[in-house]
Amino acid sequence: MGKEKKKFQSGTATSFISRPSAVKRLQLSLIDFRRLCILKGIYPVQPNSLKKAGKGSKVTKTYYRYKDIQFLAHEPIINKFRAHKVYTRKLKNARVKKEKLRKQILQENEPTYRVDHIVKERYPSFVDAIRDLDDPLALCSLFCTLRRNAKIRNVELIPLCRRLVVEFMNYVITERALRKVFLSIKGIYYQVDIQGQPVTWIVPYAFSYSQPGTVDLKIMSTFADFYTTLLGFINFRLYHSINLHYPPKVALNPADAKAKGSTSYSLKDQEEEEKVSSFAHDLVKAKPMQELDEEGIDEDQELIGGGDLDEEQRQKLRDEEEKLKKLKKLFENCKFFLSREVPRESLTFVIRCFGGSVSWDKVLYIGATYDISNETITHQIVDRPQPDRQYLSRYYIQPQWVYDCVNARMLLPVEDYFPGTVLPPHLSPFVEEKEGEYVPPEKKALMDRQHGVQPSSKAAEEGDDESSEDEGDKDEEENEEEEIIEESGEEDDDDDDDASSSGEDDQQDEGEEKTIREAEKKRLKELKVEEDKSTKEKSKKKRLSVEPGEVKVVDSEFEALKQAGMERRLQEMMIPKKRRWLYKRLMKKKKDTAKESRKLTQRRSNYEAEQKVKRKKQKASAK
Repeated sequence: MGKEKKKFQSGTATSFISRPSAVKRLQLSLIDFRRLCILKGIYPVQPNSLKKAGKGSKVTKTYYRYKDIQFLAHEPIINKFRAHKVYTRKLKNARVKKEKLRKQILQENEPTYRVDHIVKERYPSFVDAIRDLDDPLALCSLFCTLRRNAKIRNVELIPLCRRLVVEFMNYVITERALRKVFLSIKGIYYQVDIQGQPVTWIVPYAFSYSQPGTVDLKIMSTFADFYTTLLGFINFRLYHSINLHYPPKVALNPADAKAKGSTSYSLKDQEEEEKVSSFAHDLVKAKPMQELDEEGIDEDQELIGGGDLDEEQRQKLRDEEEKLKKLKKLFENCKFFLSREVPRESLTFVIRCFGGSVSWDKVLYIGATYDISNETITHQIVDRPQPDRQYLSRYYIQPQWVYDCVNARMLLPVEDYFPGTVLPPHLSPFVEEKEGEYVPPEKKALMDRQHGVQPSSKAAEEGDDESSEDEGDKDEEENEEEEIIEESGEEDDDDDDDASSSGEDDQQDEGEEKTIREAEKKRLKELKVEEDKSTKEKSKKKRLSVEPGEVKVVDSEFEALKQAGMERRLQEMMIPKKRRWLYKRLMKKKKDTAKESRKLTQRRSNYEAEQKVKRKKQKASAK
């Protein structure tokens, strides 16, 4: 007879452990335990049965996997946490006893920890680190907007985050890896392609930052400690993969280098950091490398593709590569100048990622490459009424034109983006409409333009609407004039009739009565003839007779749809009972999508009708 199994000695009860028990087992404070879990990537879990995990108790608690806590127990960084705890106790005693020398020695020997081994442990390959790059970039971009006196443990964390983000963005500019941009209420979304992996992050707008009361910066700074180390590793590897000097240095023109009196085309100290963060200059190469011929690279790629790809797939890949090359050279022949009111850093980053050159007023920021008086400038980006002095050799456009061109992958007409005009809607490039979903008219027009079909412009459509409205107004006015003329003629006739004798009026009344009687008689005769014809036709139908047949026109499309519907119903009947609920869910989702599409289409048509009426009222009030 075997041993009796005791309750809660196996299964779910032993697979999970509550947070107080884990803290007690590791002999750490709650703050150190939370920091350790963040660094190691250990997160709470929800057991399927709270009663079994709590050993009979249904009280809601925070649970961790028991194996994860065992994994944390062997982490060497725990010793650093304990040493820091001892350090704070000694420092407090020295401060209380006013031992200045001992306090200074303790502060100089404060125990610190590094998370390099944790980064290598969590990301064994470089591709894994790139896939998880979204959160580090977003958090570091957020820390860049914090004040220098923010309540965080490490004050040097804010400039470190700024430096790492600038280094990564400079790499994106050099590789021209930017693919999508979207301006949202939260901030600016960027998506880049790094070694075949899409990376998307958000950058806040450059507004004054106010810390929300529900956000704990101490916990966020722990994430930032780990993410800065990870981003430093990635930047170092990316820079060396494209033969760039790390940390980045600005490459000067030969003329500027002679003026500086130095042979190395690089600057130093704070000026160099500011020029690197301006994104307007190229970076120094680490070593001169022999460039391979493009033909040899293409041959190598074809050899690597080898016999696995068909001719159609190869052609498709070639077409995509050509489109990508064109996208990377989108702004190559454009020269931009930024006014002081536009977001300089974002526009510079986007323009430089697609081969354009950009500058601004050198009084405002360091790194300007040319002045506003340069005649080779093709586009000047403004966001306020046009200046008094204008150049005929350039376009004055609003900032949205740059972002819309990137998302459309082509240069859009500048007429819709002139200062003072109502801008077209800024469509999100991250939304891809599926079959049956609602597609906005602006998206359809953009897709037509991408396929080479030039849609009618918004101004032309408004002009057509206005012209049609004008024609309708003219017709209404002409009708009103004719009615007024007729009424005036009738009034004149009435005056003449009053002047004539009453005998003439009696004769006219008698003539009108005669004409009415004659018309009634004719109508009665016609009705009788129609009734006779109908009775004759009915009698003929009752008799047996042979008549020539008529050819029945068959609608092939309708018959095909009818046949397809019958086949689909037969297929639905053959679906097993187990899978029928899934089919019903799919069909319900399809119907809901179609219903939502119809709803949005109707809403859009109502909006356009309201805008048309509003324009008509404005035009009438202007007259």
